[in-house]
Amino acid sequence: MHIPRSALKSNLGHKATFGNSGYFGLTSGYVEGMNNHPAYNPDRLFPADPGTRDIARRLYGYVADLPIVSPHGHLDPQMFVDNTPFPNPTKLLISPDHYLTRLLHSAGIDMEELQVGGHEGQGPRHAWRLFCENWDLFAGTATGYWVEQEFAHVFGIDPSRICAEQADTLYDALSDVLAQPDFRPRELAEKFKLDVLATTDDPLDDLAAHAALHADASFAPRVLPTFRPDAYTKMYNEGFAENVDKLIETAGDGKTGYEGYLQAMRNRRQYFIDHGAVSTDHGIHNCQTTPLEPAEAQALLDMGLRGEATFAEALVFEANMTYRFAEMSQDDGLVMTIHPGVYRNSSPTALKKFGPDTGHDIPFGLDYINGLQPLLADFGENPDFHFVMFTMDETVFSREIAPIAGYYPAAYAGAPWWFIDEIDAMKRFRAATTGTTGFSRYSGFIDDTRAYCSIPARHDTSRRVEASYLARLVAEHRLTEDRAADIIVDLIDNSPRRVFNL
Repeated sequence: MHIPRSALKSNLGHKATFGNSGYFGLTSGYVEGMNNHPAYNPDRLFPADPGTRDIARRLYGYVADLPIVSPHGHLDPQMFVDNTPFPNPTKLLISPDHYLTRLLHSAGIDMEELQVGGHEGQGPRHAWRLFCENWDLFAGTATGYWVEQEFAHVFGIDPSRICAEQADTLYDALSDVLAQPDFRPRELAEKFKLDVLATTDDPLDDLAAHAALHADASFAPRVLPTFRPDAYTKMYNEGFAENVDKLIETAGDGKTGYEGYLQAMRNRRQYFIDHGAVSTDHGIHNCQTTPLEPAEAQALLDMGLRGEATFAEALVFEANMTYRFAEMSQDDGLVMTIHPGVYRNSSPTALKKFGPDTGHDIPFGLDYINGLQPLLADFGENPDFHFVMFTMDETVFSREIAPIAGYYPAAYAGAPWWFIDEIDAMKRFRAATTGTTGFSRYSGFIDDTRAYCSIPARHDTSRRVEASYLARLVAEHRLTEDRAADIIVDLIDNSPRRVFNL
């Protein structure tokens, strides 16, 4: 689906799209009324200069109401199958959002009291009170901005009410909203204008939820699985041997060892393709991609299965598999995304008590080009292979990622991700990469979230940031406004569809 700018009606005043109506008219009938809170300001995130701000308004008008294309995220597809009401405000907004719980933890709040990792603490209302009592912690943060946007434009509740004094009445007001039939997952998907939503899935997942949604003509959004093999490639993680044995037994076509391992990966990738997958995602430790000879890989795999591989040896095997996955993508057409450079589960205490993905992963710096050289040398010149590079290290935006994406036909610069998925980092990314890559080598915005109701806020943030950047180029007479209008439509809608073969 390609949306040319000429097919869109510019919302020059933009007030019909935002203001009282919220995202895509979502909260019409719920909003308590306009006030001076920044979350309601129709010019939020736009330039302070009046002339440039006027241009940004007009550019934003072209994309404000476009459907949401989300090529990577962490929602559970079963929630759309079941379509049951969200249980309570804490389970929806606090417990699953590690951006939020990690900052509260930094202030000394036990994540058990926030109901993280299945813990009950003293109940959901107590967790909500802790959140409201410590709301000031989120001033200036991306998380704070998203939460305020959700309150104002998804729930129709004045975000000024987030405070200790109103914690209980706010909890009750949110509970009333969540109990309404049009605030169930499927109904919100329609209101959010979700067009494409990709999930992140284990290679042995039966993808039954995806199949059910695909067969359901009453549900319009495309919910696509994403092949995420980390649990089967990281021999330094607990459960590696059991995972690999089950993988080979299930999908190895009777083959054993490294040969059966590779065959099982290929077979499961095809299973995902048959269920609508367009991409694979790899949370690799570093950027190394040196391939091994089969005998070398077999020896390392044997060591890993016996629990005898050192961390360095495990990384050598992981590098080989990163290369092999690129090789497979060249054959089967799945887009390959990587996000290296994160020390996973840095807190042993938190890992033991709350599990992974609960806020204690910490980024570290990386050398991209030397590590990726074997992969780029063999696959980077193939325009049919799509390879998206994400990072949590901003120093590589202009030094490595932009030059790589600006030369290799296969390579694309991934949107600011994870810790740098925030307003100022988005601006720095655009400034650091565009001079080298232009606008065409961009992945499109990635929300990467487990917080369902933050999706429209995150995508709207990206649209406003892009409008602001392009408005500056127009004001500086570097682009015409018509050209900028074409570019912003391409960035918001066409780029993710093009890069992810949607």
